[in-house]
Amino acid sequence: MMIPIGFIQNIGPTQLIIVLVIVLILFGSNKLPDLARSLGRSLGEFKKGREEGEKLANQKVKELVDDIKQEDSESGASAESEEKSV
Repeated sequence: MMIPIGFIQNIGPTQLIIVLVIVLILFGSNKLPDLARSLGRSLGEFKKGREEGEKLANQKVKELVDDIKQEDSESGASAESEEKSV
């Protein structure tokens, strides 16, 4: 059974166990909870930043669309007044 994890595709259970053993050897059992906590906080901050960026981008797009609509309505109103005067 292959498990897609993030950007790593087709990692099997054997490879996953090997990676976890290497991480355990590198960081030791005392540091793993701190490492996991730091990783969780980092992911939380990344998620907040991504959501804030999406919100800001959506707000800017909405402002641009509103500006375009306003310009279209102003140009349409001026064109109608020119047609009436002719």
